[in-house]
Amino acid sequence: MNYRIITGEIEHEANTFSKVPTTLEHFRSGALLLGDEILPARRGTRTALGAVFEAAEKFGWTLSHPLAASATPGGMVKKETFEQLCAWFLAGAEGCDGALINLHGAMVAEGCDDPEGEILAGLRALLGPDAPIVATLDLHANVTQKMAANASALIAVRTYPHIDYYERAWQGAELLDRALRGEIRPRTVIAKRPMMHGLDYGRTQAGPMRELIDRGEALEASGKALVVSVCAGFSWSDIYDVGPSVTITADGDTTDAQRIADEFMDYAWETRAFASGRDTSITIAEAVERAKSGEVRADKPLVLADVSDNPGSGAYGDATDLLRAMMAADLQNAAFHAIFDPAAVQAGAAIGVGNKGRIVLGGSHAPEMGGGPLEVEAQIVSITDGQFRCHGPMGGGAWRNYGPSLMVRVGGVEVAVVSRNGQATDLAQLTSLGIDPFHCATIALKSYHHFRAAFEPIARDVITVDGGGMAGSAAMSKAVRRRVRRPIWPLDDIKL
Repeated sequence: MNYRIITGEIEHEANTFSKVPTTLEHFRSGALLLGDEILPARRGTRTALGAVFEAAEKFGWTLSHPLAASATPGGMVKKETFEQLCAWFLAGAEGCDGALINLHGAMVAEGCDDPEGEILAGLRALLGPDAPIVATLDLHANVTQKMAANASALIAVRTYPHIDYYERAWQGAELLDRALRGEIRPRTVIAKRPMMHGLDYGRTQAGPMRELIDRGEALEASGKALVVSVCAGFSWSDIYDVGPSVTITADGDTTDAQRIADEFMDYAWETRAFASGRDTSITIAEAVERAKSGEVRADKPLVLADVSDNPGSGAYGDATDLLRAMMAADLQNAAFHAIFDPAAVQAGAAIGVGNKGRIVLGGSHAPEMGGGPLEVEAQIVSITDGQFRCHGPMGGGAWRNYGPSLMVRVGGVEVAVVSRNGQATDLAQLTSLGIDPFHCATIALKSYHHFRAAFEPIARDVITVDGGGMAGSAAMSKAVRRRVRRPIWPLDDIKL
């Protein structure tokens, strides 16, 4: 039988503390592909949709692919933007027998704290109660009961940095094929505990997250569960359902699945305070001092990761204090990625490649957090359209577009300036501008953890820095949460 399957993706992670709402233009700046635009952009890539296109050929499916939309994490999605994305996507569900879609799981929209639950409920209403609906998720999803109730299976990635979307989509495709042919009847249950974060923020190298993922894969291999997904949640979303979860997909009867999910979450609760040490960030002054002391005869770069201004956590990406300190220390053979500042890009283009001029960088969104505008005398080294293909572990061969971009040189520091915000996850973000990451003495990046996939293998050491940005540890401790369920750890003292 030739089944018709709806696929596509709607990805966004909402930092509800950001004062910049996410609009349709932000999705256009990330990826907003409609209909026939999707196939040439994703086929042949090691991405979730790349896997779906391959699976369709293997299983003989006819695909409906109305929408692929993703935006850099930021503030809540505007109501009209979310409604338009849903309209585009759900219009492709007519006449479909099942679904295999890629969502994030931590989107928040104006007036809707559970957009993924709404999307899945919309699909369920259109496809019917028995149609198999499979969704892949980020492991930082804030999974809800509504999501679990309307999806046949929820399959979260199992790596952080996230480098297995392709494999998880293939896992979903194989499960969907079995469900379509009537071999299985997948049903999903969920367990949560009153915790805002935990599982070492999702780190999969070691610790409780790794242990639960390994236990879940053993259950899948034994046939005791179809899918076991462990999510650490995203604590920068001030919503009722924030926090870690375990979802288990069973064949038919879910009694054992619910018991196992509860056991897994009991372990997550018991280990909620576990920290691997990678959260220990040093000050800007300490980081720059270490960079300066080791720059002579450095054979590999020292990587400084400013976790506080990480666009991947919804931060503004234009904090300047770390860059200011690097310049003040006269670091040599250093690179900085990036300052998000479209106006600075335009100013640099007006100065022209090869010329020097005064240019003001960043610091416009929240100068009180991470530093205000930085005026420098810079040489304009390169200007690009910001489009390039990423072949690193997180890129999968897909194209990215950071809008008009430039590289400026101030003393011994080469600075990437971009028109579209985004964290550093791929070496091509430097090489496309003419920066050679392999031979830098110091590379400063704005990223929390994803940078490690591409940059840790080339580094002599990695240091995380709290640069005072809005996603830093100091800012997190001061954030006022009004909508999370209470009581909840660590805001409240709870004993279960």
